[in-house]
Amino acid sequence: MSPAHAPDAASPPALDHPLRFEMVNELHARPSPRLTAPCKVAYLAFKEPRDAANRDRARDIAHLADLARRHGASLPQPGIGHYAAQMGRHELRWEGHTEFVSYLGSTPGKAVRPFDPALAELFPADWQAAAPGRRLVAALIHVDVMPDDPDSLSARFAEWFAIDGLTAVEVLDGAAVIATDFRIDPAGWMRFAVFARPELGPGRLGRVVQRLTELETYRAMSMLGLPRARTLTATLNALDARLTALVDGLGDDDRPAETVLHDLLKVSAQLETEATQHSFRFGATRAYEAIVQDRIAALRESRFQGRQTLTEFMTRRYEPAMRTVQSAEARLDAMLDRAARAGELLRTRVDVQRSAQNQALLERMDRRADLQLRLQHTVEGLSVVAISYYAVGLLGYAVYPLAAELGLDKAVLVAGLTPLVVLAVWWGMRRVRARLHDAAGDHAGHGDL
Repeated sequence: MSPAHAPDAASPPALDHPLRFEMVNELHARPSPRLTAPCKVAYLAFKEPRDAANRDRARDIAHLADLARRHGASLPQPGIGHYAAQMGRHELRWEGHTEFVSYLGSTPGKAVRPFDPALAELFPADWQAAAPGRRLVAALIHVDVMPDDPDSLSARFAEWFAIDGLTAVEVLDGAAVIATDFRIDPAGWMRFAVFARPELGPGRLGRVVQRLTELETYRAMSMLGLPRARTLTATLNALDARLTALVDGLGDDDRPAETVLHDLLKVSAQLETEATQHSFRFGATRAYEAIVQDRIAALRESRFQGRQTLTEFMTRRYEPAMRTVQSAEARLDAMLDRAARAGELLRTRVDVQRSAQNQALLERMDRRADLQLRLQHTVEGLSVVAISYYAVGLLGYAVYPLAAELGLDKAVLVAGLTPLVVLAVWWGMRRVRARLHDAAGDHAGHGDL
């Protein structure tokens, strides 16, 4: 092998960041459909009732593959997040999301009977029943050309929708009119109507339809937090009464602080459990609500024929539900803070009581040490007497010969020596005690070092 073709000793580092292409591809992973009026659109979204974020996504792909096989379309690859295929007369777009999957099927041509459930023939009833999750959104979208006389739409709206909930707006600076009543019809479908002007291109019309489906999907997803908030509110009502009673009893000296602290820990533990169980849903609700508001803003709506706008409908019907969720979440956080502050107060009270108990214990120990010292002094005095007694007795035997030589009575000589012996014993005892104290002090000093 020539030197010109020899491999490098070390491969050069990669030029691009490992995630560069993945991040760019994510921008194009879910393109909007391209639609031409008139056409029919059927939309479905499925979600697992519980713990959807941790579901087995392979089941979603298998369910999609079953639909593809029924219509003779190409099978989806494992692990995909987006899929598009032509299925006979229908064009299908599938998307996988964190908590749900969505199916959007479009069919060109004008519907003979608008909002006929048969228009959703792309999604057979038995196939829907076999879905891994449950149907969260089912919508039929009637897309048609704007009539020459827009006022004639009022009669169609009155036929298709409930007038008391009808929302009809012009979008994209009058390029289209959309209408809905956000109700589910007897066949289980929600109805949307889109009338597009001829100048509205396929790309923009597809984005209008996609924003409508996203608006309804994220509205439904965000409102999943409302039942949780109501359940949480009932739980918090009971816990609030217990927490209030505990806080009110903080100054009650008749009840031991340890007992109150134990009860407070039970309430705090239950509050933390509720926070853990609801944190994901409440966080998702905030995110989905933001998407709903963003999709409404992106439509650039204006009033049509004096009907209520999407913003007005959401303000009256949707935002109160979101405020209920926010209120429950805020109340839970406030109660967690109250429990934490009450716990700090109780722990302070317990520490103060323990300090008082320790102080009393130290005082008792001091009194006991003083008694021991007095007893020691007493014992030392008795010891001096006892030692002196035996010392004088021994010394008496030693001085008997000396008393005989001096012509003194031995009793007199012993009596004279007794004070000297007692004084010597007492002085010796003090020297021994002083040395013991010095040795104990030196040991304590070395221990501190």
